[in-house]
Amino acid sequence: MTDFPVLTDGDVYSQFDYAQVVDAMRDAFAERAAGTLEAPPRWTVPAGEGDLLFTAGAATGPTTAAGFRVYETHGTGDDHTELVAVFDAATGAFEGLLAGHAVGGLRTGGIGGVAIDALARSDADTLGILGTGFQARAQVGAACAARDFADVVVYSPTAESRASFADTLEGEVEPTVRAASDPEPVVREADALVCATNSEEPVFDPDWLEAGTHVTTIGPRFDDAHELPLEAVDRADAIVTDSLPQVDAYDRPYIASGADRDRMVELAAVLEDPELGRQRADDLTLFCSVGLAGTEVVLGKRFLERFA
Repeated sequence: MTDFPVLTDGDVYSQFDYAQVVDAMRDAFAERAAGTLEAPPRWTVPAGEGDLLFTAGAATGPTTAAGFRVYETHGTGDDHTELVAVFDAATGAFEGLLAGHAVGGLRTGGIGGVAIDALARSDADTLGILGTGFQARAQVGAACAARDFADVVVYSPTAESRASFADTLEGEVEPTVRAASDPEPVVREADALVCATNSEEPVFDPDWLEAGTHVTTIGPRFDDAHELPLEAVDRADAIVTDSLPQVDAYDRPYIASGADRDRMVELAAVLEDPELGRQRADDLTLFCSVGLAGTEVVLGKRFLERFA
């Protein structure tokens, strides 16, 4: 037996709600803006047929959470998991461990919710989602906790997947959730559009984007592999990410390069100064989610405090 708490995905999913997740991410970005969130880029350790990937961070302000997340790239299945270790940033005391994929996925969804709240038009009514995987579900849940959408419309290439996704989300969020048989109406109708796919080719035509749309991309985001059409990057009036150091640490050219990279700003800065984000109703805004280190630890501590 351990003398510290260990939470599993089952523990988290049986008790969490998306409002808690979004609130925790707001706290993390407040610390980022205040300069009290240490968040270096992730690093990799070769480990045989795969790698171990580490993200570490420390929120030394009101949150007082420090620690790391580690996961591997060897494969998938029941014997593959992630670990989040949480320490008290003030005393160094070990506070607990979270084993599973919930924390990593939920914090990415929570970050997406904060970004949509900061960048979408104030009258945004329809949320569009391309993709129906685990991360798409977290993005929708957090976005609907952060904003009062009236309608969610989803597309994926498999009819069964998009229908099942819509049925599942109907019981989790307030808006009506409906599946579309084609991506074009999803993009055209969306006031806020989330791309949550693993596609390395653009999943929509940039001509479908209406003025005033907010777009989030969490899938492949490199010059040679990207779910988002590069024309959308060039058209964006504001380009925002959660971690500029992580963008610059990639060993592949990023979708926002050159002049586009020069005008990219961090979400924490936009939360401090909204003028760095959307300035007009017809602006096209873009959020490139890369994973701000330390956010898993902040969310993990919140879960340990409430559930352990």
